[in-house]
Amino acid sequence: MLDSPGLVVGAGAHDAMTAKIVQLEGFPLCFVTGAGISMTHGYADVGLMTMSEVANACSYVTQAVDIPCVADADNGYGNAINMMRTVRTFEQVGLAGIHFEDQESPKRCGHMTGKKLISKDEMVQKIRAAQDARRDPNFVIMARCDALTVNGIDDCLERGEAYLEAGADVLWFEMRKDMDEIDALTKPFAGRAKLHYNHSSSGGVPRLSLDEIEAKGFKTVGYHAHTTHAAAKTMLEVLREIRKTGNTETVWDRIGGFEEFYNIGGLQEIRELEKKYVS
Repeated sequence: MLDSPGLVVGAGAHDAMTAKIVQLEGFPLCFVTGAGISMTHGYADVGLMTMSEVANACSYVTQAVDIPCVADADNGYGNAINMMRTVRTFEQVGLAGIHFEDQESPKRCGHMTGKKLISKDEMVQKIRAAQDARRDPNFVIMARCDALTVNGIDDCLERGEAYLEAGADVLWFEMRKDMDEIDALTKPFAGRAKLHYNHSSSGGVPRLSLDEIEAKGFKTVGYHAHTTHAAAKTMLEVLREIRKTGNTETVWDRIGGFEEFYNIGGLQEIRELEKKYVS
């Protein structure tokens, strides 16, 4: 996909059911959202999930779908040696790649305040370690730079050059709503690097169309936590209405059909397999 023409569009999933919906709706790529995994385990996205917990969640996603899945590996869960173990483990559970950021531990969501960064040189070593650790040369390493809101755009550009030189397959700059900043971050890498646009559900970036994103020079775009946000909002609204009215009549159309729900999990296919294999 990265070597083919056009923009690569991926949607986020926090679990296997959501990944199945991503695939059913025709997205060619699934981003396993770290924020979503953290929230569905009951924690805000502030670095409380361990590497093995995230890898285990990813294993259910990769088994559920046929499209490639790229996972959020936070900051690699430690130093460059931890990064190597993370790559090996995430590759073993069937992922097509990972993205990780240049934050100190404990990390936090890229659109939260209070982020602290590791040095550019330490992140470079993590990228190199990730490259050395992967067994499949096609395993994609996406390097995320969170420096814009911490150190400013000049540090972002300097880090981007270093991360690209270190061998990152895709560069991801966490951005803000300022279109001039976006242009300043993308133009120096035009034609030299594959850039990722985080179409963040935080509301902290412009809600650009796919055509606009591609025109800016991005190769990939991710709607990472949109499904998680939408699911939580719907659950809150449905339960609030049931609590208020004491019935489900006013929310029934939002619950969906029984068969439709279980068909997401392959009920029809399972029934066909039962006919074939189960007496």
